[in-house]
Amino acid sequence: IKSIDRLGRNYNEILEQWRFLTRIKKVNIVVLDMPLLDTRDRAGDLTGKLIADLVLEILSYVAQSERDNIRRRQMEGIKAAHARGVKFGRPRKEIPGNYPEIVLRWRRKEITNKQALEKSGMSHSRFFYTIKQLGL
Repeated sequence: IKSIDRLGRNYNEILEQWRFLTRIKKVNIVVLDMPLLDTRDRAGDLTGKLIADLVLEILSYVAQSERDNIRRRQMEGIKAAHARGVKFGRPRKEIPGNYPEIVLRWRRKEITNKQALEKSGMSHSRFFYTIKQLGL
């Protein structure tokens, strides 16, 4: 594999996959970016297995810590942006000023659905969602 983080999304998953592959499936693993994690050369070498397991534990821990730090910094950035008044997501569309009148005319069957949508400049789903939202 290219890197140990390809084995799993977190510390426990990486260790679990490593142990499953090396101990249960009896597969040799070569981690390309970490030469110490190469089980091919240490088939019967207990010291080599110990070193590989220790390095794996440490690197998995570091990878998990880095993921946690990234998530924490991301949340801090989002909170700071909210505090500055930054809005996330798509901007809300304004409801046309004549919307209640259009709905009233549509309910009285003075205009069709298509005409109501054209006059309001809204999509079908937004037109009916807004009726529900405003309780019209």
